[in-house]
Amino acid sequence: MSHHALAARGLVAGYAGSPPVLDRADLTVPPGRRLAVLGANGSGKTTLLRCLSGALRPAAGLVTLDGAALAHTRGGLRAHRQAVQLVLQDPDDQLFSASVAQDVSFGPLNLGLDEAEVRARVAEALELLAVGHLAGRPTHRLSYGERKRVAIAGAVAMRPCVLLLDEPTAGLDPSAVAETLAALARLQAADSTVVMSTHDVDLALAWADEVAVVAAGTVVQGAPATLLADDALLRAARLARPWALEVGARLRALGLLADGPLPRDAARLLAALPDRPGVPT
Repeated sequence: MSHHALAARGLVAGYAGSPPVLDRADLTVPPGRRLAVLGANGSGKTTLLRCLSGALRPAAGLVTLDGAALAHTRGGLRAHRQAVQLVLQDPDDQLFSASVAQDVSFGPLNLGLDEAEVRARVAEALELLAVGHLAGRPTHRLSYGERKRVAIAGAVAMRPCVLLLDEPTAGLDPSAVAETLAALARLQAADSTVVMSTHDVDLALAWADEVAVVAAGTVVQGAPATLLADDALLRAARLARPWALEVGARLRALGLLADGPLPRDAARLLAALPDRPGVPT
């Protein structure tokens, strides 16, 4: 998979009978990187992903791939979806075949690929998501976390450059979250660009290379440690400061943490603490 530059410029989008959810929103998806799209429930995260995927046509503005505007025609959308795939928050909105392998093969079959290529893509996708052992299992007998990963595998089998994941960890227990994040790491190692929407600021801080905060219809994009320490922006987005930044700042004020970027998760925070009381050197 080669990396493509996906972007949105001046998006105005919403739903009939309601004010626009997005109002002149801009976003650049950094190729080969991990982007977290943050915002409170109802802020427009899903609307933004749907516009980027071509599933929702904005009232104004453009979605571009490598600088070319997305054409909302049958051919334009077909070409776009070979490069950009959206996985919805609820896996039951996407899983409909009798077995896991049948479900994951649906997209490649629709591309008109021969049987050998379809089998190869299904096996590859299931392996990347660590669900190869579930290939023959009925989809209705999967756990919620397994259904989430199988839904992602169905998108991965299309071999897109960009994966748009709408709250992929929502509703999962800690073990299933860890399994999902491990799968996403394998996807990035396999040359995918991964975009994840979430309202979990702690997850975004620890996981993302870059974040985009959706608030009041617009998008503010930048480095996680910078934007997620901006209290005014967080208030506008109805989000809280990540606990690692909150605790790290307090420890630094107490002289227990050296100068420099604050740790972004528990492991790095613990590693940065001194071995004994006193000001770290």
